[in-house]
Amino acid sequence: MILAAGRGERMRPLTDRTPKSLLEAGGRPLIAHLIACLAQAGFTDLVVNVSHLGGVIERQLGDGSRLGVRIAYSREDTPLETGGGIAYALPLLGDAPFAVVNSDIYSDFDFARLMAAAAALAGGALDAHLVLVDNPAHHPRGDFCLADGMVSADGAQKLTFSGIGIYAPALFAPVARGSRRQLVALLEPAMAQARVSGEHHRGIWMDIGTPQRLAALERLLGTRSGD
Repeated sequence: MILAAGRGERMRPLTDRTPKSLLEAGGRPLIAHLIACLAQAGFTDLVVNVSHLGGVIERQLGDGSRLGVRIAYSREDTPLETGGGIAYALPLLGDAPFAVVNSDIYSDFDFARLMAAAAALAGGALDAHLVLVDNPAHHPRGDFCLADGMVSADGAQKLTFSGIGIYAPALFAPVARGSRRQLVALLEPAMAQARVSGEHHRGIWMDIGTPQRLAALERLLGTRSGD
């Protein structure tokens, strides 16, 4: 699942007429970079949740065939936050563990690594597997701690949640379909029961949440294309 329902307030005025996921860097929309990486890793059946300017996203991506994937859309009248949006899309996601990725990130993370994590979740001992990264300058305090492959909410040395994870459908059972719910409100109780594993990605990762960070990604991609 790719999360693309947000309003992108910090990106205004760029997002007044263009959904944040369709803002371009390196000549391609952010979400197109992401879909290419997912497809290369074997994730070809995708669900994209949409709300703000959702029709624009659907017209741009279509059924996904042009990008080598199959896309179904989960349409939210108003954004349901991350936990609520995932819960709303469960009928499209099926009964097996599934990956969820924020549409406004750029990373060289190998999404194929999530296949093994999905297999571990299928055994029922875990509810989630999160990819964590070093804390960026705009988020120095981090989100969660990682120790011995397990993620906890509290601790001295925190890392930042990358917006990449694998989840068991059961994690979202407490959420009434159509209600708003933050993902962290579901993850923290699972962490307290040692049901959330994780890994530390030390490569490229950027949260494209502001025009300045979009410009930084443009510079990065321009540098890499010139190598």
